[in-house]
Amino acid sequence: MSLKEPTSGPTSPSDPPSDPTGAAPAGGDAADRKRPTDRVVFGVAAVLVVAFIVWGIVGTTSLSDVASSVLGGIMSGGGWFFILAASGFVVFALWLAVSRYGKIPLGRDDERPEFRTSSWVAMMFSAGMGIGLMFFGVAEPLSFFTTPPPGTAAPNTPQALDTAMATTLFHWTLHPWAIYAVVGLAIAYGSFRKGRSQLISAAFAPLLGTRRTEGPFGKAIDIFAIFATLFGSAASLGLGALQIGGGLKAVGWLDNPGTGLLVAIIAILTVAFIASAVSGVAKGIQWLSNINMVLAAVLAFFVFVAGPTILILNLLPGAVGHYLSDLASMAARTAADGPETAEWLQSWTVFYWAWWISWTPFVGMFIARISRGRTIKQFITGVILIPSTVSLVWFAIFGGAAISQQQAGNDLASAGTEGQLFGLLQSYPLGTVLAVLAMLLVAIFFVSGADAASVVMGTISQRGSIEPGRGIVIFWGAVMGAIAAVMLLVGGDKALSGIQNITIIMALPFVIIMVLLCVALYKDLRNDPMIKKEDRAGEAIEQAVEYGMTQHDGDFVLNVKPMSMEEGADEARARGRTVLPGDGPRHSSQT
Repeated sequence: MSLKEPTSGPTSPSDPPSDPTGAAPAGGDAADRKRPTDRVVFGVAAVLVVAFIVWGIVGTTSLSDVASSVLGGIMSGGGWFFILAASGFVVFALWLAVSRYGKIPLGRDDERPEFRTSSWVAMMFSAGMGIGLMFFGVAEPLSFFTTPPPGTAAPNTPQALDTAMATTLFHWTLHPWAIYAVVGLAIAYGSFRKGRSQLISAAFAPLLGTRRTEGPFGKAIDIFAIFATLFGSAASLGLGALQIGGGLKAVGWLDNPGTGLLVAIIAILTVAFIASAVSGVAKGIQWLSNINMVLAAVLAFFVFVAGPTILILNLLPGAVGHYLSDLASMAARTAADGPETAEWLQSWTVFYWAWWISWTPFVGMFIARISRGRTIKQFITGVILIPSTVSLVWFAIFGGAAISQQQAGNDLASAGTEGQLFGLLQSYPLGTVLAVLAMLLVAIFFVSGADAASVVMGTISQRGSIEPGRGIVIFWGAVMGAIAAVMLLVGGDKALSGIQNITIIMALPFVIIMVLLCVALYKDLRNDPMIKKEDRAGEAIEQAVEYGMTQHDGDFVLNVKPMSMEEGADEARARGRTVLPGDGPRHSSQT
């Protein structure tokens, strides 16, 4: 998936709206494609990130100690905030979909969706796939089956199977995609309805005003957006390196991949990404991404057919049912349930919420760019339901197959998180071929993901430019690889813990920004021309009916005719209503 060929872009914040709805013009503006680098945003972010990398290389132990200390403070005093905010985003997104704001289009009132529904669904499907599904597709359901969340079920029992699938869906369906939907909706509404730039800071115009969003506060928001994207993407790259290392061990090509080898894997794949960026093969990366989707589908279909097909089919409705029945208790689980639960949350739920939040600038921008012309209701239902369905099918296939193997005596759980997928594949015919295919999938996800995430960071660095400069994109891609390597170094023998810890720390500022973003979006929607028109129409009809009931005892009809400004002001004062600047000349409803 690449963002180098986006849909039509927004107009600059200073451009007037093209029609009374306030929607942005249909076409992109040349100024949106090439904009100068914001020296403050790029400079500050680059200096801080390079300093972090140097610290991680020179003082790995020191950084590890500081990260552990900061994480402990966050978990003890702020873990509840991640949990509460994530569920709040779900409620907010679903409420927008069913409220009167759901009919507002992301564009002009009469604008049709830019992409056919089938194409939109296909692109949404690609957004829902990635290294995360490859890494946790087997590992998470299997982990929860053998070691269920504290206080839920006994290990390796039918109840543990139900809990495993419900908890996995909790982490991969409604909550993450509602988080993405909030940011994507704010970007899409501001760009296509209001004509703002595609920056997180631009969405704060209803709260701060356009000038302030371009000032220090707005620049700080954009810097945090870069940090969130950088560390969230680096976490994915670190997981990808861990899994490739696990694959090399599983097929017998290496005995014990250490941190040095994992860093080398990151370096090689980062060079591959930089080479693709320099050669300008954006279409090539997009082509590889599409091929990756096909290969992932082939791999899933093979496991579905060769694995416990009936069990997988039974898991599909069963997992949904148990997820819905356990949703409230899973969402309410906090560190107050005890130290064992607090430790579990840090490794799973809070890490996931931090990971999803750190990915919101990247995924939000992607889904915003392909959703022009959709209504808010269509946007939210599509963004939440389509990828959630993909996750349900994926985890039912790989999780169900892995648990079936575990029940049959093949102890996949002992293989380690990064090697469990390959242990499953090795149990089937052509296991080595499937393992190599899986490593290839992870590698392509690595390269294409780094490409797309770096373009997003380049866009933020260059004032919302749709086509950021190649040098900026290469810089952020190289830095991303370096950050992933530092995460592995900090984790040491527990590399996964190092990735999780730093991701949670870096996501905390952005979750606060997201809460404020919801407030700004709500304020924007309340003042939408369609909503204001609806309010004015309701007010006018209510006044006319009230007058008819009072003066004619309910025996009346409405007759619309022009009214002068003076007549409108007199009538308004007679009815005790405040005279607004736009009250006349207008039409009146006469009884």
